[in-house]
Amino acid sequence: MTGDELFEIDVRGRCLRVSVRRAAGPGSRVPLLLMNGIGASLELLQPFVDELPPELEVIRFDVPGIGGSPMPRLPYHMSTFAPLIGTLVRRLGYGEVDVMGFSWGGGLAQQFAAAQRKQCRRLVLAATGTGSLMVPARPNVLAKMLTPRRHRDPEYARTIAGEIYGGTMRTHPERASEVLHTYTRKGPKRGYYYQLLAGAGWSSLPGLPLIRQPTLIVAGDDDPIIPVVNARIMHRGIPNSRLHIYSGGHLALLTEAKELAPVIDRFLTE
Repeated sequence: MTGDELFEIDVRGRCLRVSVRRAAGPGSRVPLLLMNGIGASLELLQPFVDELPPELEVIRFDVPGIGGSPMPRLPYHMSTFAPLIGTLVRRLGYGEVDVMGFSWGGGLAQQFAAAQRKQCRRLVLAATGTGSLMVPARPNVLAKMLTPRRHRDPEYARTIAGEIYGGTMRTHPERASEVLHTYTRKGPKRGYYYQLLAGAGWSSLPGLPLIRQPTLIVAGDDDPIIPVVNARIMHRGIPNSRLHIYSGGHLALLTEAKELAPVIDRFLTE
């Protein structure tokens, strides 16, 4: 993150830790706002950001109670958090952004695109689904997602990586441990549970037709957390969407960023 601006900002009474990688050159492109997966600080996305062209401005943030953002006094919800991110975008001086949501962040990105329509030009949904109404993972995978242990224990992350992340993690589980623990910054456990609660009872499924932005859905064919059928469902429901299925698992955006970042960047520059 060398050279990135890293700061805290108060938005509607919530303090958020934000990173901005300024665009090199004239900065004529629409900035890209990234929304992260559950339990992960903004540093997790560094391998993906490193593969994006330097002329693209990139904004990341830690959700409350994760990474460097302080714990909120009360839990929050997807439906109320998306407008707060809209306020953050305005406070940072942007009229319009492109948005990419990864895993849990893909739910927030869908909510943002539907509710903050004028602020979102293009949408990318990576390794994500439609929330509580979706084709779920197997029970043994879901059980391991109920705890933040994989984010706090590198050896545990290595032992379960193949089972829950699929793709190249089946043969190289140490890479999951590396990507989860080399970059990320831990927050209190309660932050993880608040993030789980934020999606409780929430689903984008009935509202998919309300997402009108050009949308790229990126999904792996071996993702135990988000079975690929969910990407096909979103593709059918979002009117102006296209589907890119890659050979790989849930963490491929990070572990195979060299292959996926160009796909996403081409979509953003069309």
